[in-house]
Amino acid sequence: MPTPLPDLQISADHARRFLIRRHLLDPPRTLPAKPASVLRVIDRLGSLQFDPLEVPGTRNHDLVLHNRIAGYQREWCERWLYGRDRRLIELYNKSLNILPTDELPFYRLAWSRSASSYGEFLEQHRELADRIRDHIRVNGPVSTASFRDVKDRIQWWWDNDASTSTTAARAVMEALFVVGELGISRREGSRRFYDLIELLVPARLLDTHAPEEEQRRHRLLSRHRGVGLMAVGGASELVAATGSAADRARTTAALVEDGTLVPVAVEGFREVRHVLADELPILKKTARGGAGARFVSFLAPLDPLMWDRRLVKGLFGFDYIWEVYVPAPKRRHGYYVLPLLFGDRLVGRIEPRYERASRTLRIAGIWFEDGFGPMEEPGFVPALAEALDAYSRFVGAESVIWPPTRPGRDLAGALRRR
Repeated sequence: MPTPLPDLQISADHARRFLIRRHLLDPPRTLPAKPASVLRVIDRLGSLQFDPLEVPGTRNHDLVLHNRIAGYQREWCERWLYGRDRRLIELYNKSLNILPTDELPFYRLAWSRSASSYGEFLEQHRELADRIRDHIRVNGPVSTASFRDVKDRIQWWWDNDASTSTTAARAVMEALFVVGELGISRREGSRRFYDLIELLVPARLLDTHAPEEEQRRHRLLSRHRGVGLMAVGGASELVAATGSAADRARTTAALVEDGTLVPVAVEGFREVRHVLADELPILKKTARGGAGARFVSFLAPLDPLMWDRRLVKGLFGFDYIWEVYVPAPKRRHGYYVLPLLFGDRLVGRIEPRYERASRTLRIAGIWFEDGFGPMEEPGFVPALAEALDAYSRFVGAESVIWPPTRPGRDLAGALRRR
């Protein structure tokens, strides 16, 4: 079934304004300061990507939420993930994601496919797997620290090369997690504590098995909720687990036919993109540009706005690579660099590092796109000051140190004068 040609056409400027508004970044940090706003963000974006690194003083999903919720506190998300009312759950979707627990029946496909991949491994380590299950039944949630007597080590999928390895207990727990036998009960720092999935998720959800076609449809729609202007294809990471290219084309056409998606032609792009029909009012409201205040946000590296790198490059002229996994000599910028959003433009990059011992936020580097002058751009310095103040309060920093580069010295001086 071919995807219908679009009747709706929008300019690149309009597309940028729409994306920033629908991603709850215009203005940023304005949703009500309460835990329920976490659920509102995930309802809009579909899912949040989890990454445990806290180099800038926060984790990826917490920074996504900070940029949208006034006075956000990380305990608000953990309440829904690990509290008595588990409205959110950690599951593999687009990597490890935070998803609404009620949507679990639409993500079981990951469990069944992992069972095929990890079945032989779990059979080889059946004795240890049984010991872990029995231990949890008797003692409650456990981490790998509970099995220090297990000395065997395994080269696991996250090990970089043959010189690194993972404890067998940790690998078996991870395997039991990805096949759906265990769930993450809580975290202490970066350490996971696992429990039996039936003790974390209501039986009504575990007993519900959505048909595979419905699961693919839901997964694809979740990507549209994340991106906001997605095409049929995309990078493998973006469309993973949504079916083959033919599956995606067929499912997309069905979503257009039933009115869930609306095809749109975006200036500068040859391929058809799609807007959620529910978000057409946002598209209409952003048809014209305004002279309103422009704000700064330090975007998370895995913020849904950044998922579709081709869309970001085509609309914003911003070529972004998260260089955490790039060898240091090959990095263009820094280790944990965040895109700088100003209004509806991506104008640069900033690398904040939080030093907990001294409660100092050290800006390891700041870079601006060609043609953008931070000191000359009207409204940028006060907007940066507001964003930096909000970020410092969020991570708990009491002082900020700027890099001894020209933009670092200029901005530090301008902010002191304020």
